[in-house]
Amino acid sequence: MLKVLNEFKDFAMRGNVIDLAVGVIIGAAFAPIVATLVENIIMPPIGYLLAGVDFSSLAINIPTPTDPVPIKYGLFLNALIKFMITAFAIFLLIKAINTMKRPAPGEPPAPPPTEQYLKEIRDLLAKRPIA
Repeated sequence: MLKVLNEFKDFAMRGNVIDLAVGVIIGAAFAPIVATLVENIIMPPIGYLLAGVDFSSLAINIPTPTDPVPIKYGLFLNALIKFMITAFAIFLLIKAINTMKRPAPGEPPAPPPTEQYLKEIRDLLAKRPIA
């Protein structure tokens, strides 16, 4: 039992697992902000430009013998726009993080040994007399 707990501890303490957990928590906290942005700031002007259409109320009714069955594609459009905004915001966040991680410009890294060997072979072949 102790071995399993130690393996789990090693797994949970890996950098990628902790990064993933932080990402999920930040994403969950970010979701209501994006939802409010889409519902209250972005969608009203779009609805106004489209002659007062409220996307959340858009639906197609399928007639049935009793009550019509609504297919609420407006809610899907809202969710799609929320997703696009969230994905774009996360893209910008990751891009900013990667920019901060990038090493400062300086001396370029040394070429791999294979490239150095190929240059030496090229130089030796260039010095060899042509027969």
